Amino acid sequence: MQQNPAMSDHSSPHATLHSPLSLQGGPTRLTIIPALGAKVSAMVLGGRQWLWTSDVIPYRDPVDGASYVETADTGGYDECFPTVGACDVPLDVPHYAGLQLPDHGELWAQRPDVERGRDARGEWVAARWHGRRMPYRFGRTIHVDGAGVVTMRYHAVNDGGDPLPFLWSSHPLLPLTPATRLRLPAGARVRVYAQHGIDLGGAGAEHRWPMLRAGGREVDFSRPDAVGAGYACKLFLDLRAGDGRAAVEEVGARLDVEFDARRVPNFGLWLNRRGWTPFAGGTPYLNFGFEPCIGAPDTLSDALGPWEGAHWLQPGETREWGLVWRGSGV
Repeated sequence: MQQNPAMSDHSSPHATLHSPLSLQGGPTRLTIIPALGAKVSAMVLGGRQWLWTSDVIPYRDPVDGASYVETADTGGYDECFPTVGACDVPLDVPHYAGLQLPDHGELWAQRPDVERGRDARGEWVAARWHGRRMPYRFGRTIHVDGAGVVTMRYHAVNDGGDPLPFLWSSHPLLPLTPATRLRLPAGARVRVYAQHGIDLGGAGAEHRWPMLRAGGREVDFSRPDAVGAGYACKLFLDLRAGDGRAAVEEVGARLDVEFDARRVPNFGLWLNRRGWTPFAGGTPYLNFGFEPCIGAPDTLSDALGPWEGAHWLQPGETREWGLVWRGSGV
C-alpha cells in the first residue's frame, strides 16, 4: 500500500517501530529514526508528505555489509557515503586498494550519535557517524525554522594519514505519479549510468536536460510518467556554479531544494516507472530518487575509473556543504 501523500507521518505503519524523533516548524514536520541510520522517514512540506514508503520491505535492525536494496530500501531519506553502489576500490588507489565497500555506503547500517535541541530560529537534530572501513567522521544537522524551511548542513572529516576518496549522495525517494514534474537546470549535461527497459544509449551516453534521446526519439524527461511504462534508469546531471536548485511539482504542491553547486556539483536522478525491483518475480516499484550529490556515478570504483568523478579528502581536511528544502502550494 502506497502511503497517502497527505498522511501524517505518524500514520505510517513503520513510524513507531524505532522510537522516532520529530522536528516541526510552521507547517513543516519531519520524522527521523536514529536506529535506522538517522533515516528521515517522513518529510511534510507545503501540505504534502513527499517521501515514498515501501510496502515490500519492513523496518528492521540494519546489518552492516548487507544489501541495502534487499533489506533496507524501505523508502524515506537516507545518506550514502563513501559510496552509493557496492564496489571494490581500484587496486591503483594507495592505501585503500581492493577495499570492499557495501551497498549504499556505511551510514544507513549504523546508529549514529544523535543530539537534538532548539535555538532562536527553531528545532534541530544532529547525527554523527564514524567510518568503519575508512577513517572518517560524517555529520548531518537538520534544522527546521519557524517558517518551515528545512536546512541540512553536512560535514565530512578525514581522520587518517592518507588522501581518502569518496562519493556522497542524499537519497530521498519520492512517489512517481502521473502529475510529477521535475524542474532541473535546462541544458545541463546528463550522463546515463544504468537503464532498464529503455534505450538511452547505454552507460556513459550523454544528453542535455530535459530532452533525452530514447529509442530513437527525443523525450521530455521532466515528465517521467509520460516517458513510457516499464522502465527505470539512473542519470547524473553535471551542474555549473549558479545551477544549484531543483524542484518537484505535484498537483497543488511544490518541493524546492537549493544548494551551492560549487560544493554539490552533481545531481542524481533515479526514475523507476515499474521497471526495476531487486526481487525475482517481485512487482517493480513506482518511485524516484531526487538526489543532490558530490561525485558520480554510484560506485566509487567507477568514479575513480572511467567517470573520473570521485572527490578526495586530504589528511585532516574537513569538507562542508548544505541543502535547503522548501515546500509550497502551486
